Amino acid sequence: MNSTPRMLNRVLILLAGLVLLAAGVLAVLLAAVPSVTAWWRGWAPQAALAAGRAFEGARVPGTSLSWLWIAAMVLTIVLALLMVWWVAQQGRGRRDLVAATAPDGGAGPGGSLADGEVPGRVSIAASAVEQALRSGLAERKDVLGTSVAAVDFEGSTALRVKVVARHGADPGDLAAEAERLVASLDSVMGTRTPVLVHIASGARARLSRAERVH
Repeated sequence: MNSTPRMLNRVLILLAGLVLLAAGVLAVLLAAVPSVTAWWRGWAPQAALAAGRAFEGARVPGTSLSWLWIAAMVLTIVLALLMVWWVAQQGRGRRDLVAATAPDGGAGPGGSLADGEVPGRVSIAASAVEQALRSGLAERKDVLGTSVAAVDFEGSTALRVKVVARHGADPGDLAAEAERLVASLDSVMGTRTPVLVHIASGARARLSRAERVH
């Protein structure tokens, strides 16, 4: 429920895993298979000499610098910039506010203010919703913790509610209680917010998770 590039992350992890796997297999073969070791001892020096000749033959006229080194430096800079961009994309889509009125939040349908009303803006922070849910679930002995995150979901704000349950807790009952609290918050805020209720196990509890969308 946010704009984290999950598919890109999976592809990068897959590629990194394949590279590490290939390096590990090669290291094992070099250590355990004599024929592979002999091949490497014959191939590696020749490859190093060929690379040296390639760099020597690609020098910039009038200098001792090779075009290949320049290309390698440019490629390194591009990769560094791509890594910075990739890190910046992680966890995007979070919002600080769950709901907010327009700047003239007190105005009626005709744009006029009722007696006692003044122009202003009302904002409800995600931290306030989290505190309300924590207070509502504080009496339950089967709840270890609660967290709430406001995220961007299809152009609107949605809530991701995570409830960490103790071992033996009823996930259906916890989900129903969380949904009831969220419905109460909707009536207080005057707006209906999409909610994902996530029931998870703690480090000391082994409870299969259950998810419901409210």
